[in-house]
Amino acid sequence: MTSELFSLKGKTALITGATHGIGMAMAMGLGKAGATIVINGHSSQEKIDRAVQAYKDAGIRAQGYRFDVTDENQVIAAVEKIEQEVGPIDVLVNNAGIIKRVPLLDMPVTEFEEVVKTDLTGVFTMTRPVARKMVERGAGKIINICSMMSELGRNSVGAYAAAKGGLKMLTRNMATEWAKHNVQVNGIGPGYFATSQTEPIRVEGHPMNDFIVNRTPAGKWGDPDDLQGAAIFLSSSASNFVTGQIVYVDGGILATIGRPAGED
Repeated sequence: MTSELFSLKGKTALITGATHGIGMAMAMGLGKAGATIVINGHSSQEKIDRAVQAYKDAGIRAQGYRFDVTDENQVIAAVEKIEQEVGPIDVLVNNAGIIKRVPLLDMPVTEFEEVVKTDLTGVFTMTRPVARKMVERGAGKIINICSMMSELGRNSVGAYAAAKGGLKMLTRNMATEWAKHNVQVNGIGPGYFATSQTEPIRVEGHPMNDFIVNRTPAGKWGDPDDLQGAAIFLSSSASNFVTGQIVYVDGGILATIGRPAGED
């Protein structure tokens, strides 16, 4: 009974930006729980194909599609194609996003708008055609990948924090409007994870590495696989009465004010 509660067998899950990093880790988890995985990217077909092969090598049914989540026409066409070629999209994970680390006083308006367009408006664009079909079918799961920056500020990531703060509220409003149609909308807020992007600073003695390890009650960087449990829960029937929530997978960072340097 417990395994059936979390099973995704027979489900199709679309995870945007899942060619690498935490998106791939979550998609791997959903695939191992039984879902057929559909991923997207917009940089190169070769990168998508490599990722799809990695899923298949892990024994997961997977297909990839190239389109830009910020282009409404591309999204609508892709959703129609996926539903025709793979099947109804039961789970949507809005993971695609970008970050530009520039102080607000130095950031060009065009770069600010680019971040918001991808990380916030892109979720709106991507979700609507999928949600319409979920509403028609009377069932669906949507997971928006938020951030600790949905709650906290930090130097040089103002555009990203603004977008992710907006995404938190967009998640709650999507949940409010679609709950009556049995569509649950929730968010996952990752903490600091050991990925290829953070590898250069995950060196003992590096100021950022020491800050993260000391700031996190768990005392370490997260493993991307640590996100799989939350993703499976929010994609499965185990979360049928959970909607409008943000699950922070952060090793306890948001639970504490932190500790002075050198304190055990």
